[in-house]
Amino acid sequence: MRLTRRTPAWLALAICSSLSLTGCFSAAAEQASGEDRISVAHMQPPRSGLSPLSDDAFKLSRWSAAETLVTLDEDGTAQPGLATGWERISDLVWEFSIRQEVTFHNGKPLTAQAAAHSLQQAIDSIPVPRILNGTTLEVDVHSAEKIRVATADPDPLLPQRLSSPQLAIFDAAAYAANGVDPAGTGTGPFRIVAVDGISGATLDRYDGYWGEPAAAAGIDVKFVPDGTARAAALRTGEADIAEAIPAGQAASVDQQLLTEVAMPRTNTLYLNTESGPFADPAVRAAARAAVDRVAIVQSVYESRADVAEGLLGPALPYAAKLRESEEYRQLLEQRAEPAKVKDVKISLGTFTDRAELPEVAVILEQQLEAAGFDVQQDVREYQYIEADALDGAFDAFILSRATVLDSGDPVAYLASDFTCTGGFSIAQLCDKSVDRSIDIASQTEAGTERQQRIMLAEAQILGTDAAIPLLHERVIQGEGSTVRNAAQDPRERQLVTAKTQLDDK
Repeated sequence: MRLTRRTPAWLALAICSSLSLTGCFSAAAEQASGEDRISVAHMQPPRSGLSPLSDDAFKLSRWSAAETLVTLDEDGTAQPGLATGWERISDLVWEFSIRQEVTFHNGKPLTAQAAAHSLQQAIDSIPVPRILNGTTLEVDVHSAEKIRVATADPDPLLPQRLSSPQLAIFDAAAYAANGVDPAGTGTGPFRIVAVDGISGATLDRYDGYWGEPAAAAGIDVKFVPDGTARAAALRTGEADIAEAIPAGQAASVDQQLLTEVAMPRTNTLYLNTESGPFADPAVRAAARAAVDRVAIVQSVYESRADVAEGLLGPALPYAAKLRESEEYRQLLEQRAEPAKVKDVKISLGTFTDRAELPEVAVILEQQLEAAGFDVQQDVREYQYIEADALDGAFDAFILSRATVLDSGDPVAYLASDFTCTGGFSIAQLCDKSVDRSIDIASQTEAGTERQQRIMLAEAQILGTDAAIPLLHERVIQGEGSTVRNAAQDPRERQLVTAKTQLDDK
């Protein structure tokens, strides 16, 4: 049942004590406040005590409890956040103007000094936030309202980097020798007032917020790793919002409560271009021709995924349109013609950590064998198979891969997976034309031209048949019938915003 403001507090507590599946979402707090509070069932508990310098930063961002200097729109274009604007002073130096009349949740003012201090803490942390891997930054206070950030090498994506939740700005009081405490030190419309280890957290509206006041009185969070339990919490009304409902549980929930959000994650069949049968481009083309993506999406994902037309999916709105260009089509026409194969032995690897991938492997084996390949599967836990995959031990490997990292830009993924010096080159690809295309994209300023260069790099990669994109994943987000204006964010940076509220209709 759904607890409402009309439910007596004693009855709410009694119901809480009887719920053994997911626990209670602060019903008593809702009764005491007399205002709507939003209950959220999260998939994963904190891994680093909600440190913003870890992946836990994304929880702080999804609760609107922490903010960054820069935000991103759906195309990945940098927009003002705690910085009202920025200017590139030189190839290596950027200047950011800090928003005035902003206070931290403890009442202290946001200043250029405070912003610089937060960034310096991230720069000096061990390990550094992943958005800073391979980069060298220096930050200085230029004036009372401005900071300057210098890079060791020209970086056209620096504003996008500063949008990473791991580079959120906190008051200096957050930083101590034993870690970072975000409670009461952020700047968002909600402030953290209590954290119960890996069980849950409580946030209240921050009345001193610089922007639009939060519509809801607060957020009551429970961490519910079990997907069946999250679905049940949504179905019974115990949770207003539930993260990542498993596809297998979706049928048990009112379909009107579910929203499928396209994710920047692609399931791809990587082919070993360096050794074995797939060193021959024509044999790689034969594998491409054998793959039926629609059958995989329909059977394994119950049609809750998008058939892949390329490496980048609908989470990047510009991708599909830019594939229509003549230059893109010409690059694809360079692909080899499929060879006729018979009894060609290949090894196919994948991992069990994502439940769908072993099923995908079974279907791919059937499709490839129908085309004349003799497939031997090797399926293990990821931690036991990654090294072999990166060493080129497999002829083919199925991987679920995030294509957009914290900067909101896919170039780092393309470079890592498909260049001669890439650190995650399962396809073992080393092609000068591909390297040149990715390098051009990496040096292009953010905007439309960069997007065009990214898509031409995709076409160049697909032209080698080193990778056969299969599908783009979706996440199923659950929202109760009274929830309004919850964010449906492919990058998983936003969930409950200042506009999110409950409607009693």
